[in-house]
Amino acid sequence: MPLRTECRMCNGKNLKTYLDLGFHPHSDGFLTRDQMDNKETYYPLRVVICLDCGLHQLDYVVPKEDLYNQDYLYESSVSETGKRHYFSMAESICKKLDLEKGSLIVDIGSNVGILLEGFRNAGMNVLGIDPAPKIAKIANKRGIKTIEGFFDREVVKQVINSNGKASVVTGTNVFAHIDDLDELMCGVKELLADNGIFVFELPYLVEMIEHLEYDTIYHQHLSYISVKPLIPFFKKYRMEIFDIGMEYYIHGGSIRFFVGEEKRRHVSSIVEELLRLEEEKRMYSLKKLERFSNDVRQHRLKLISMLIDIKRQGKQIVGIGAAAKGNTLLNYCGIHSGILDYLTEKSTLKIGRYSPGMHIPVVSDEELMKDLPDYGLILPWNLSEEIMRRLSRFKKAGGSFIIPIPYPRII
Repeated sequence: MPLRTECRMCNGKNLKTYLDLGFHPHSDGFLTRDQMDNKETYYPLRVVICLDCGLHQLDYVVPKEDLYNQDYLYESSVSETGKRHYFSMAESICKKLDLEKGSLIVDIGSNVGILLEGFRNAGMNVLGIDPAPKIAKIANKRGIKTIEGFFDREVVKQVINSNGKASVVTGTNVFAHIDDLDELMCGVKELLADNGIFVFELPYLVEMIEHLEYDTIYHQHLSYISVKPLIPFFKKYRMEIFDIGMEYYIHGGSIRFFVGEEKRRHVSSIVEELLRLEEEKRMYSLKKLERFSNDVRQHRLKLISMLIDIKRQGKQIVGIGAAAKGNTLLNYCGIHSGILDYLTEKSTLKIGRYSPGMHIPVVSDEELMKDLPDYGLILPWNLSEEIMRRLSRFKKAGGSFIIPIPYPRII
């Protein structure tokens, strides 16, 4: 059933809704012109908290086959910020874990293989697993061996039979995408060699709540991760978090977990420090979460008011960056093609398509300089510095940037 009535970590039934963003289409479901006449499917987008273990999660699960299909078009290598981040991540993991050259690194949800390219540059043996056909094909063309498929027992057997066991299994922004986390961890444990390490990175719940990053909520992101619920979850598998990396700004504030067998390694003090921080920030308080929900509603009003005021002045606004998070913002706020003339995009996979729900046409970044609109709304705001540098000619020509999160502001 798509509606979850039990927590995906502790199986508790004590779930409480605190944010309802309404019905949304698949945020990465960019439409071709031929698809524009077809009926679009919308799904509930609600966040609940498990009052037993503290996990924040979506209660409605869109079938994974509908999300990661032939039309899944997200490329992790499009931004220079992303490339630098993933190459740095690979280098730091190799040093931190003192990996021998030729060690097998398996990346779950490896996308086009940018993280694995960093590991390969460090002399590691690499293998990717990704379910999206177009994305896996791009990775293999780039020379990063990638299995097209979901991470399940059959794929684990295939990897072990052909490559042996892995020294490190990684997952960037994928742990939170998986509904059956028990199946994931059974597979990870089977795949890891003795003393092997599971490293995963994703947006941190504290950053989302404190900085009003509600646009990071969409159907691929099933869980919104903090430290507290992970402790008992990994204990079920006789594993523990032994270190945590912080202050990665790639997705508006990410956190990196290092997980291994219990009592094999010294557990860093940062684990307890972050547990205390989460309690101090009241991440599990319904009162705090209700305030967050109200702030989200107020943000929508402020952003819509700003954009309508600009349009009333006869000014032209376009969207910059056809990001999945942008589609949560556009659909929740009702920002359609009457407000944004078009979206500009660097990824060639999305150019010529239309945004899900709002049906705003996607064109190349070059159109921005030809057209010279008055304002550009930066939807992937976490990359705003890179985008403003790349499009500095737009600003020099008199254009202004709008950054929507954590509050709408004009630059």
